[in-house]
Amino acid sequence: MPSNDLFCFRKTQKYSVNRDLSTEKSSKSSVRTPISIRCCLCSNMDDCEKIEISEDNVNQGTENIRPECFELLRVLGKGGYGKVFQVKKVVGAAAGKIFAMKVLKKAMIVRNAKDTAHTKAERNILEEVKHPFIVDLIYAFQTGGKLYLILEYLSGGELFMQLEREGIFMEDTACFYLAEISMALGHLHQKGIIYRDLKPENIMLNSQGHVKLTDFGLCKESIHDGTVTHTFCGTIEYMAPEILMRSGHNRAVDWWSLGALMYDMLTGAPPFTGENRKKTIDKILKCKLSLPPYLTQEARDLLKRLLKRNASSRLGAGAGDATEVQAHPFFRHINWEDLLARKVEPPFKPFLQSAEDVSQFDSKFTSQTPVDSPDDSTLSESANQAFLNPTVFSLLSERSEETRKCSYL
Repeated sequence: MPSNDLFCFRKTQKYSVNRDLSTEKSSKSSVRTPISIRCCLCSNMDDCEKIEISEDNVNQGTENIRPECFELLRVLGKGGYGKVFQVKKVVGAAAGKIFAMKVLKKAMIVRNAKDTAHTKAERNILEEVKHPFIVDLIYAFQTGGKLYLILEYLSGGELFMQLEREGIFMEDTACFYLAEISMALGHLHQKGIIYRDLKPENIMLNSQGHVKLTDFGLCKESIHDGTVTHTFCGTIEYMAPEILMRSGHNRAVDWWSLGALMYDMLTGAPPFTGENRKKTIDKILKCKLSLPPYLTQEARDLLKRLLKRNASSRLGAGAGDATEVQAHPFFRHINWEDLLARKVEPPFKPFLQSAEDVSQFDSKFTSQTPVDSPDDSTLSESANQAFLNPTVFSLLSERSEETRKCSYL
């Protein structure tokens, strides 16, 4: 994982925000009602983001999953609400297999911490969305004071780190990653989900070097054609103009972000950056797109089409969604069926010595002794009520730039 110094060396400071501009009601039909809990910055329950994790859909079989089922191996990262460990399952099905275990403290989730800069709800889409290029949620369970998510272990680390090492990608390398990402985004859009936080730090690689989207704290569910949302969120440098203008947005914002990511891959920085948040926003809204002369005509054209400020004319904004993007000549050499089947060899395969290898993660964390703090938190009856449903529990995950230390967080 990149240190703050390493992060700032390559890019200007990123500004991550999440502010609800209107009370939004979900149109998603369900036989279950998500449980609302009060997040750190919400003044009332209606402003809280609602999520649900179903153990019925995640924990397959009759196995009683609990913390003792896993041996802590390494620390992968830390965040405002807990830690992420590399763990080994020691009993039952899949014994001996390596996973990533995300541990969140209930007391930290429900407390009213006004000094928390940005608090975001993490939805339960991982239990609903299964795709080759999206991280897989394996188990979800809870104890008296903690919530646990067991995710597949992505030993290739962040795409950010690979981009950091290379500086910029050759076009064929960028094309491979962008193609896999476009398939993941297209699948999310088919489910009515906007990703909204696409950036190198949220893209991880598996042991073979294939892409896996992670960190779904900013996703918006139940957004279909003709539906807009007004939540002000994302990382500024990759944020679409319509989000900044607070004019409402739809899935087209993800294609702007893909364009910003593509620009980052090919030039070493996002397309619009400034000395501070205001100047960055001004550039995104007003400045002309500058394209380096070394880019091919296909790359230049795709960037221009993805980075259109008018969302309705942006490539991917039409009914075809991802297929519009994938039909662009920049991707002319991609065999989409083989890509989805992961038959296309990635341009970078992580050098890993074992299934437990953590060399692609920050040694600042992996060198620490893995200890899960005692589960001794005592919640009030009203606070704990949010977590009492045995098949549904709600999560909130803080992802401000100051505290997010791992893509799993």
